[in-house]
Amino acid sequence: MMDGLLENLQAIIPVKVLLGLTVASVVGFIGSLIAIPLILVRLPADYFDTRVPRHWMKDHHPVLRVIGLVVKNAVGAVFFLAGFAMLFLPGQGVLTILIGISLMNFPGKQQLEAKLIGQPAVLRAINAMRNKFNKPPLIIAPDLSHHCTQLSGREKSGADY
Repeated sequence: MMDGLLENLQAIIPVKVLLGLTVASVVGFIGSLIAIPLILVRLPADYFDTRVPRHWMKDHHPVLRVIGLVVKNAVGAVFFLAGFAMLFLPGQGVLTILIGISLMNFPGKQQLEAKLIGQPAVLRAINAMRNKFNKPPLIIAPDLSHHCTQLSGREKSGADY
């Protein structure tokens, strides 16, 4: 049965492409095992705290800032797509997706990151990794959903107008 499946797959996709995908998968898996812990350990403890504003390359020349943002977003997109692929291939998919999201810029990003990191299993895994390198645990902002509910209720009533 596996021989027939392999023959059908080789009929659709050339062997060189399949070999390249296999090598890329192995390299990506090993690379993610090395890169992701290094990145997560080097982050400041308050990186995912939504109460702390972030300013990337704030003191650099505007042209360098734009170039840096373009490169950072491109690398983030690669990590995001690789992480998505790792959900189906060997690798740390969720953590790789998180790194990709962290590198990209889009509205609501910090709240999304905090929600993903705030998942107990994810936070425990990251903080255990940080603890091995004598780094403080990540700080996550307290749940702001109660505040948001109050705010949306006030907006609906028209109290701010």
